[in-house]
Amino acid sequence: MTVFSTSNKQPATSNYSIMRLSLSGRLLLLALANLVVTALGVRYLPLAIALFIAVLFAVWSARNVAARVTRPLAFLADGVRGFRDRDFSMRLAVNGNDEVSDLIHLYNEVGDVLRKQRGDIVQKELLLDTILQRTPVGVVLINALDRVAYSNTAGRELFAGGARLDGRHFDEIAAAVAQPLREALAAGTDVIFSIGDAPAETFHLTQRTFHLNTQPHRLVLLERLTPELRRQEVGVWKNAIRLMNHELNNSIAPISSLFHSARHVEARPELRTRLGEIYDTIEERLEHLRDFLESYAAFARLPPPRKTEERWPELLDEVHALYPFRIDGALPESARFDRAQLQQVLINLVKNAHESGSDPSEIAVSVRRLTTGTIVRVSDRGPGMPAAVLRQALLPFYSTKPNGTGLGLALSNEILEAHGGRLHLQAREGGGTVVTCWLGD
Repeated sequence: MTVFSTSNKQPATSNYSIMRLSLSGRLLLLALANLVVTALGVRYLPLAIALFIAVLFAVWSARNVAARVTRPLAFLADGVRGFRDRDFSMRLAVNGNDEVSDLIHLYNEVGDVLRKQRGDIVQKELLLDTILQRTPVGVVLINALDRVAYSNTAGRELFAGGARLDGRHFDEIAAAVAQPLREALAAGTDVIFSIGDAPAETFHLTQRTFHLNTQPHRLVLLERLTPELRRQEVGVWKNAIRLMNHELNNSIAPISSLFHSARHVEARPELRTRLGEIYDTIEERLEHLRDFLESYAAFARLPPPRKTEERWPELLDEVHALYPFRIDGALPESARFDRAQLQQVLINLVKNAHESGSDPSEIAVSVRRLTTGTIVRVSDRGPGMPAAVLRQALLPFYSTKPNGTGLGLALSNEILEAHGGRLHLQAREGGGTVVTCWLGD
């Protein structure tokens, strides 16, 4: 049986060459020959020599037979070591028809399968990398040592202005980004946030943890929503115009009909008793139309905030009287803000938490004072917002409620921006939603 490797890699020294005679083996063989000669004596010297020659021949034959087995086993051992090191290039050729030959054929088949699988994986990785490098979503993969293991073009642009990310500590990268992005990263969940003054850039941050090669990794996805939001805003405004047209027609048509009926009744004295009923209906429809238009006008004519020193406990007590909630942590004494406007923000947010179906005991409000401003958080344990809703929740007139105007969150966001702050929406760990309000000094 002849065995050789098609790889240039030299096989390691075989651990199977057990019949190769070492110095101690030779000495043992001489001692055995001396023992045989001594035992048989001079009289049987020819027999002793014959026995010694027979032993030498047996040893030589055993070495030749063992070599036919140990040599291919040495190549197999070297090939398996290559498998361990993810090197599948070695292929063994053999001429024979025994068990060792069958083992070598099986080794070659396994190597062929592994080579093909590795080739397929490489092609898939190239395809995936091509897609990721061209996607507008920033992708950053962080390993267990908090170093960036992979980043695409958008990720490098959004996190570092196009500079290299791979191999760098992610904490170092996060420390250099804008504060809203840094806060979103610290939240550890899906967050929508804005950066900059008007016109602000809006982003959606997603973070997931998973295991890769048994090691924990963190995947960070950052998507710029501003172009998409602008496109959606056009659609929302169209829907708002259609809604206003619908409501105006629903009120103007009955009013016109009622005025026609009033003229007809006035011409017939016996029917004049119905005039009061007609006028009451006209007044009701006009009142409904005024309230409807007023809700939209309030959003359009939001006045600049008139900031005064206000106490947090008093403001939260007023909101709690309308919609109960619990307070997490100690409250700071006071801050400067427009009391009426911020009260409207808190009413909108706590009311939304109640309408989400959350248990009132799970609705919490916390207020934390920082050196550069104040953070107010309203959290609930409702079903949470689906990703599609989360992306559009701040758009004016967008609502998932049957009778909602879609102005609550949009108006709250406008008020906070007028206070030099912003509003973040994010999924709450364990279910629900967290709304974070940032108030600047």
